[in-house]
Amino acid sequence: EAVAVEWMLEFACSCLCRHFVEKSEAEFGRWRDVAQALINGLSQIPPHQKKTVYLCQFLIRIAQGKNLGLHFENDQRISPLESALSFWTLLEREEIKLAKLHEDIRRLIQIQIVAVHVENRYFKEAAEVLERLFTDSESDKPLRVKLATVIKTKDPYVPLLQSFSYSLLISKVKSYIKLFMKENETNFLIQEATKYVASEGLGTTTLQNRPVEDNENDKSYLKTKKRFVLSIILLRDVLGHCCHDVDYLLFWIYINCLLGLNNMHNVGKNEVSLACGRRRQRWTHQEDLKLKRGVKEFGVGHWAKILVHGNFNNRTSVMLKDRWRTLSKIK
Repeated sequence: EAVAVEWMLEFACSCLCRHFVEKSEAEFGRWRDVAQALINGLSQIPPHQKKTVYLCQFLIRIAQGKNLGLHFENDQRISPLESALSFWTLLEREEIKLAKLHEDIRRLIQIQIVAVHVENRYFKEAAEVLERLFTDSESDKPLRVKLATVIKTKDPYVPLLQSFSYSLLISKVKSYIKLFMKENETNFLIQEATKYVASEGLGTTTLQNRPVEDNENDKSYLKTKKRFVLSIILLRDVLGHCCHDVDYLLFWIYINCLLGLNNMHNVGKNEVSLACGRRRQRWTHQEDLKLKRGVKEFGVGHWAKILVHGNFNNRTSVMLKDRWRTLSKIK
């Protein structure tokens, strides 16, 4: 169940990111509800999924940034953007390589928190927000002084707010999302399914070569294994078309894979022996050619995508990465 929730949350986050970038409000709203339900169901956030959860919560709030009537926190004074800033701070702690982009987005959020209040003529609330936003550090002082001046002038069209507009904030957030999506390809289901198949010795070669025995348990085992492998192949083919209108189709195909996983687990409990783990095998010339073609088509680093489209025999994305490193040294 925990694995299923992880996969569904990753998928929901991927959809949220894509629909935010594409400005698909209806689709974003649909996946917002899915993501929120999954997050609410977590008793605690697994360490490796903190970034995913924080990003979902951040996007949900940024999307409603100008709606001062909507509250995500118990404290009714906290606007959606101020709530978003708290999750952005958590995101910053999870990664350090995008320091400049992090800083830009944080400053833009701070400016727009004040700007949205000023635009709605909530000047008193804007002054209170300013007190909450900034510490007494010297690095914050210049921006704090400028924003205090904006509040005093009561003019939402001052150059500062025009230069650091809400549209610029959204643009910067989209830049971050695109980097996130590039590093977290939407074929994570394939990656995880491949890992599972590899760890349990359930590759298609094993499926084809395993001798069939005349007992009911073995027949059930093979039937379940075929169902699981076929589900993965179907998922691979659909993902390969990169169709944006198949979110729910993918979701149900994926659920089918999970059912296969669950049945496998039960079969294991019934003491049906699983095939042996993968043995170390030499790379063939044909495999090297497939790898080179894959790198040429998808680029270095897209190992999971290359793995899926290259139809490699009993390999993992990590193996592809290691082999490419070896080939590069030879070259």
